[in-house]
Amino acid sequence: MIHPLSDVQTTNIGENTTIWQYTIVLEKAIIGNNCNINSHCFIENNVVIGDNTTVKCGVYLWDGITMGNNVFIGPNVTFTNDKFPHSKVYPETFQKIMIEDMVSVGAGSIILGGVSLGKGAMIGAGSLVTKDVPEGELWYGNPAKFIRKIDTND
Repeated sequence: MIHPLSDVQTTNIGENTTIWQYTIVLEKAIIGNNCNINSHCFIENNVVIGDNTTVKCGVYLWDGITMGNNVFIGPNVTFTNDKFPHSKVYPETFQKIMIEDMVSVGAGSIILGGVSLGKGAMIGAGSLVTKDVPEGELWYGNPAKFIRKIDTND
């Protein structure tokens, strides 16, 4: 279901995916099956979202973001893809962010460009992630730090 008040330019959307009102999806974005993209989101061209993924309200997914399956992105999570942004000055390539399967990112977190979040990782709400998070670890804080191992089978 694509809400009539959204602007979805891509046809690369899997079955049973819902895109809610006031969301913009550019034409080259790829969104998997059974996803829920909430209202007030923006998804750029070079973005891949796996199956069974939820993106809550107020999330902007910039070029270079790849998500696996069963990912949860909380409300107002911020991603970056340019280490030294300047108005009207663009890098040759944007930084990439890799989010592996079963990752959960808590509300209001910030994920810097060039970071990978390993399978089953969990980021606590309000965290600033400045480096790679290994598989099956809980991180939170500013900057985010390792807290403990978690069971990736949950």
